[in-house]
Amino acid sequence: MTTHQIKQVEVINQIERQVETNSLKFSTVFPLKDYDNDPRICLTSIHLPKESLITKIQAIIDALKIIEPEYYYYSNNNFHMTIKNIRVVNDPPHFTKEDIAKAQKIFSKVVPNHNKFDVYFYRLLLFPNNLALVGTTDPEFDQIFLDLDKELNKQGIFDDKKYTNSQYFFSNMTLARFPKASDAFKQKVWEVSSLLQLDPYTVNSVALVTCNAVFKKRQIINTWELK
Repeated sequence: MTTHQIKQVEVINQIERQVETNSLKFSTVFPLKDYDNDPRICLTSIHLPKESLITKIQAIIDALKIIEPEYYYYSNNNFHMTIKNIRVVNDPPHFTKEDIAKAQKIFSKVVPNHNKFDVYFYRLLLFPNNLALVGTTDPEFDQIFLDLDKELNKQGIFDDKKYTNSQYFFSNMTLARFPKASDAFKQKVWEVSSLLQLDPYTVNSVALVTCNAVFKKRQIINTWELK
């Protein structure tokens, strides 16, 4: 594990401690009964995972469904890996058509100048109302994030998401949402996480999108390839 990855793990562990002590210092999505039709929309950038990763994630979800079948689980067509948030989910949206147009120009300028990078998924992480697959990354991910953030800020499009750390970021894919995780579910998550073995995954594209928290009501504005 590189020094950079060690720093990312420290951030992930810090978040876990905040969850355990109910002292969250980052943005979360409040639960709803109907996630698919959630009217709260965000402006963000994502990577759509390849079939090779989706198949492995689906096996994780299948194991969890046995314990809590009524929770909301992401399906193959709404898995997504967040790259850089711009405006968090809200109804009405915290962004305008002008913001989207500006963001598209910035992504067209920034993203193609960056290299593809690897993600090293290594554990599941329970948040108050959702479960995520998380992983460390190559340093290129941080550079993409920070370069986009810098250019968006210049155009007055400030990221309104709260982060635990402003220097080291990590990869995060939400797998399930729920009002509150049961003890049986927590135990199963721990078991599945402890046995997790995933190959490094290469992120080779970034898409600018509007969508709700579960990647429904979505519009893909544009997609750019990394070098």
